[in-house]
Amino acid sequence: MKIVEQIKQPISYEMDLFEQKFQLAMASKVALLNRITHYIVNRKGKQMRPMFLFLVAKMVNNGEVSERTYRGASVIELIHTASLVHDDVVDDSNRRRGFFSINALWKNKIAVLIGDYFLSKGMLVCIDNNDFDLLKIISVAVREIVEGELLQIEKARKLDITEAIYYEIIRQKTATLIAACCSLGAASVKPNTEDVERMRKFGELIGMAFQIKDDLFDYGQEAIGKPTGIDIKEQKMTLPLIHVLNNCSKKEQDWVINSIKKYNKDQKRVKEVIAFVKDKGGLEYAVTKMKQFQEEALLILNNYSESEFKRALILMVNYVIERKK
Repeated sequence: MKIVEQIKQPISYEMDLFEQKFQLAMASKVALLNRITHYIVNRKGKQMRPMFLFLVAKMVNNGEVSERTYRGASVIELIHTASLVHDDVVDDSNRRRGFFSINALWKNKIAVLIGDYFLSKGMLVCIDNNDFDLLKIISVAVREIVEGELLQIEKARKLDITEAIYYEIIRQKTATLIAACCSLGAASVKPNTEDVERMRKFGELIGMAFQIKDDLFDYGQEAIGKPTGIDIKEQKMTLPLIHVLNNCSKKEQDWVINSIKKYNKDQKRVKEVIAFVKDKGGLEYAVTKMKQFQEEALLILNNYSESEFKRALILMVNYVIERKK
């Protein structure tokens, strides 16, 4: 059995029911909107975010979920989808998970409006049901994602990213949404308890490990969908690169920064930078940091008694850093 199916097994009933509820929630009187949402819903990814949410809810609440849990899962999917649609516009990307992106098929104007629609729909799911605690969790996540994106853009211009700033960027851009999933899961069944903050921290740590794993893919450790060197071509400063820049001579530093600023479209030069980062131990350092985040996340689970949901979450944490794409 594939690992994702194993993780999903204890929540397969909830995930199926969630699919039905989510499709109903997406219905609109506007035919164009229905056509686009149908396209999106049929091309969804692994759905790791709702999986986190249901597993956390069941782990902290003796295997029980509530209607609030389903609403929390709908909100996270709506907000996450909105951010992906907007991302593709911002990045001028024509593909998403191997399919055409919304902006490629329907152009930017419609893509921006669709993203806005999903955002407002997500907010209304909470407001209509007086789930203001859930609304706050998701609103904080949206604010942080935007701040993280802008911080990255600001720093990319100068390439002066320290390790601390890098962690802040990935915490906001990537980890904050996984943190929101996990805290929403806890808040949906155990509002105003320490579980909500504990699970937020758990999700944040996994999100950090998840992003570092993504950074490592850029160095071509595995055959994945993303070609190597993309981050360097886009002048994105990732952990292996930051570590090496902080631990090499001034001359080497100047060469790397010059390569990224002026020769980032030169394939030969990009390959040389990748080789340099590998030689200087950048990948090993990033792997060590990733594993530290993973171990901290697993420690948090020690607060909970044994269950199939806890075991699935442990599998999920390990899958995040062992995945091949």
